[in-house]
This record gives sequence, structure tokens and C-alpha cells, in this order.
Amino acid sequence: MEFNLFMGDIVESARNEITQAGFEELRTPEDVKVALSKSGTTLVMVNSTCGCAGGVARPAAASAIHYDKRPEQLVTVFAGQDREATEVARQYFEGYEPSSPSFALLKDGQILKMVERHEIEGHSPVEVVNKLQGLFDQYCEEV
Repeated sequence: MEFNLFMGDIVESARNEITQAGFEELRTPEDVKVALSKSGTTLVMVNSTCGCAGGVARPAAASAIHYDKRPEQLVTVFAGQDREATEVARQYFEGYEPSSPSFALLKDGQILKMVERHEIEGHSPVEVVNKLQGLFDQYCEEV
């Protein structure tokens, strides 16, 4: 199988998995600016094609949002695919190095906390769900 075709299938599958979980995909810098300028809490999932994204981060994202408290807005950018959108999103993550997969929790466009790759890779989805829900308890309202 041709590599680009194979990778296209993987990328499409990764995109579908997170959007079917309820996250809005931000594919352009303008999409990011509009979404992250909204008031309230926003969870940004920085998606990727690596194994820890598919095996841990996306399943954790899909599960963590089924909770009494959660961010008002759920969005995703795709590192390595929608590069300009991801670059603009990372400008909001002040104080954190680029990391994918990762999660950023923002309020009114300001970074509150991140769950970085080193907190995802080598951990179970349940551990990441617990970390995310701990942040939701701390910073989000009941839905």
C-alpha cells in the first residue's frame, strides 16, 4: 500500500474518532482564533497520529467529558496535519512547550493548565481521564 494513502486513512480515522466524541475540529488559524476568543472554559485536544494519541489520549478525551463538570467548549487541532491551526493554538499555551498529543484547558482564552505528552505516554486512559476530570473539578462548572 502506498504510504501517503495509508497515512491518509490513519489521519482520517483519528479525526473521526475525536469529532465523534464531541470535539469540534479547528483546521485553520481563523477557526482557532474564533473558538479560543469565546468566553468560558475550553478544552483543546492536540491530536496526533502517534500510538499514545490513539491508545490513550483520544479514548481518555472521549470518556472524560462524560462528567458532572466539564468545559463549555471542546475543540481539537491536529499536530502535523493542520500545522498553521496548531501553531496558532499553541500561541495560547503560554509557558508550555509544544507537545502532542496534549490537552490545554483555557478560560476566556487564557491557559489554565496543560496535560502534556509526558503525562499521557506510558499512562493508562483511566489515569488521563482522572487527571482531566480533576482539572474539570477545579476549573469548570456543572453541565
